[in-house]
Amino acid sequence: MVFRLFSSRWLKRCLALVLGLLLGIGAAQLTGLAQDAPTVWEVGTEPAFPPFEMKDDSGNLVGFDIELMTAMGEAAGREVRFITLPFDGLIPALQSRTIDAAISGMTVTAERAQTIDFTRPYFKAGLAIAVRQDNNDITTLEDLEGKRIAVAIGTTGADQAGQVEGATVSTFDNSPLALQELLNGRVDAVVNDLPVTLYAIREANLEGLKIVGELVTEEYYGIAIPKNSEELTAMNDALGTLLQDGTYAEIYQRWFSGEPPELPGVAPSLANAGTASGLAWGRLFQNLIRGAWITILLTASSFFLGLIGGSLVAFAMISPIKPLRWLCRIYVDFFRGTPMLVQLFMIYFGLPALFQSLGFDLSFNRIFAAVLALSLNVAAYLAEILRGGIQSIDRGQWEAGESLAMNPVETMRYVVFPQAFRRILPPLGNEFITLIKDTSLAAVIGFEELFRQGQLTVATTYRAFEVYLAVAIVYLVMTSLASFVFKRLEAYMDPINRPRKAKKDPVPSAIGV
Repeated sequence: MVFRLFSSRWLKRCLALVLGLLLGIGAAQLTGLAQDAPTVWEVGTEPAFPPFEMKDDSGNLVGFDIELMTAMGEAAGREVRFITLPFDGLIPALQSRTIDAAISGMTVTAERAQTIDFTRPYFKAGLAIAVRQDNNDITTLEDLEGKRIAVAIGTTGADQAGQVEGATVSTFDNSPLALQELLNGRVDAVVNDLPVTLYAIREANLEGLKIVGELVTEEYYGIAIPKNSEELTAMNDALGTLLQDGTYAEIYQRWFSGEPPELPGVAPSLANAGTASGLAWGRLFQNLIRGAWITILLTASSFFLGLIGGSLVAFAMISPIKPLRWLCRIYVDFFRGTPMLVQLFMIYFGLPALFQSLGFDLSFNRIFAAVLALSLNVAAYLAEILRGGIQSIDRGQWEAGESLAMNPVETMRYVVFPQAFRRILPPLGNEFITLIKDTSLAAVIGFEELFRQGQLTVATTYRAFEVYLAVAIVYLVMTSLASFVFKRLEAYMDPINRPRKAKKDPVPSAIGV
């Protein structure tokens, strides 16, 4: 008995000792691994700003900024992980601290410094004016008065162009789209960073464009980080190390084939007094109402034209002519199977570039291109809705029309289509509501509808949450009103459940009383 008790206690103590040793060793190893693992810098960038950041043929991020940031990570003992974001989304991402830094050729300005911090400058640049080769009327910023200017949204070029009196400014998501707009002849000039414009003209063989005049401004790029970030010192020290040991000069020569200029410790723009533009709710409300009105017009016109086109395609798809059915099927499958964003780019940027390469001077108006793309897309969806609704009507309805000596057109008009229309009304309403939201895609071609108005406000105020919440509320109001109208129309078209007014009893005649 004593032996058994002793053995049991001894075994438990041994197991406890072994377990404690294993836990201690495991904790020590985990602690060592945690200490050895490098800290990760998650850096936001937009790979549409060559030669600073772009993607090569293999889809890898390359460019001056990419190489510089990677070298800074090695100097600081950090692992750099790049996250692709649109340029106007970098500052909101920094404000929410979803990324540790942003490097995307961002100019250090006093307005931006109110909401984020910057490292010491890492590049000296400036804005330049690009025009078509045959344009000799524009040489300075003053010559742009009353002209059409294309810029990238949220950039200092957009700020500078906005100060030109009487100019019509079109904003695009990145610089290549703005340069393509100039190449297609829809604007008179592009105000953009000089190194980016020169690289695009030289490397992309953009024949027909040239740089005019001198630099509009002298600017410095900095690495943007969240306000009061603990990584500011580490990044400044790493950048200082690269500047001292010659690594920065090697990277600069590799991308720009020249000696780098002297860089100050602090950007001169931060010495100027400046504050971020406050969010004026009255101005925001006016801009959103203006954008909502454009959205409604764009939706109504596109839906109307799409309904006409979709009806013709639907009738063709149920016709006995086989080649016509095949042709319409190809059309429907193409526009339903490809993103609307791609269709917008093809129509607005692709077709003019294609025809100009063939020697034809063709250029689409922005409104025409947006309505055309949206109408063609919605027509493909409406064609399937209409075809399904028509074919859902029982064959006996056609036979009933024939028995009344109606021809096929009359049977379709008076018997089949009214019944089919009541069935397809709910999906038509869904398609209309979807189209209201899809009009936001027109912002990529510089169309200043509701969503673009919100983007422009965020680009100057850096108040992303409040502005986009207001934009979402306006969209919600429009879609709710559309839903209410279609539900009322659906109830009105229902012959069984249609609300009827109670008939009043006739007034008794005085005769015979």
